[in-house]
Amino acid sequence: MTTRQRLNARAASLPNPIAAARTLAGPSNPDRIEDPAITWMQRVRTLLGLVAVTWLTLAYPLREGREDFVLGKLEELLIGCAIVVVAGVIGIGLCIILARPPLGRLYARRLGGPLLALGAPVLGVGVIWLMTAALGGDIISPSDVGGHDITFGLFGSFLGTIFTGLLVFLLFVAAALVCVVVLIAAVLFTLVALIVGLNCCFRTGEVHELLPALLSPLLVWCLFGFQLFDGPDVAAPPEVLYTFMLGGPLSVTALSLWEIRRRRARYGVTLGSLLGR
Repeated sequence: MTTRQRLNARAASLPNPIAAARTLAGPSNPDRIEDPAITWMQRVRTLLGLVAVTWLTLAYPLREGREDFVLGKLEELLIGCAIVVVAGVIGIGLCIILARPPLGRLYARRLGGPLLALGAPVLGVGVIWLMTAALGGDIISPSDVGGHDITFGLFGSFLGTIFTGLLVFLLFVAAALVCVVVLIAAVLFTLVALIVGLNCCFRTGEVHELLPALLSPLLVWCLFGFQLFDGPDVAAPPEVLYTFMLGGPLSVTALSLWEIRRRRARYGVTLGSLLGR
């Protein structure tokens, strides 16, 4: 094995924050009914949405600065996650309570996936806070170490203090570099976990296949109302702006209705089966 191959093998063995986020926040239940056509349509809809957003932001000037635009999108992402979490908790809770036995207990046993999807961004935020506190010196700083002589007087008190100070400085520089790397990885992990979790409605489909199709329209129409209240991001003509704003909710709703119909026709998964009726 050549040196390049060894380096590639070592790089491949390093933790990948994006892959880890997709594993925790993305659906992975082997018992879930996966329809390739539904998956393909969802990916096409997501790709078209990204293309539309990119075209709109490039074709028309932003009403505010780029920083405010990015922060606004992050705010929408967090609001969308909050909507899905609240709606998912209510929906799953109603399914567990109202479903005929033994479906209620079955749904309760399937809560591991949604809990992992919720715990992933929480874990990422916790690591971000910890690394930020460490870099800010809130956990430990060079002044906390003090001017102690770790050489036990082998080089004299003066040289020992200098040697100790230099060693402490190098250790803190190395620790700061590690914290920066972990912080970047945690930010990537958190963003991917939020996006993937939002796209799959935080793995609620592992409780029942129809839950994401029921939650997605609620999410997009709530975000549509938020955008109306918050104002547009770009200075586009009204006909372009409202066509773009309505395109997302209408397409997601149509796709959800098609998914519900397809699952009923091909796999016998109906709204009545959700509650065992």
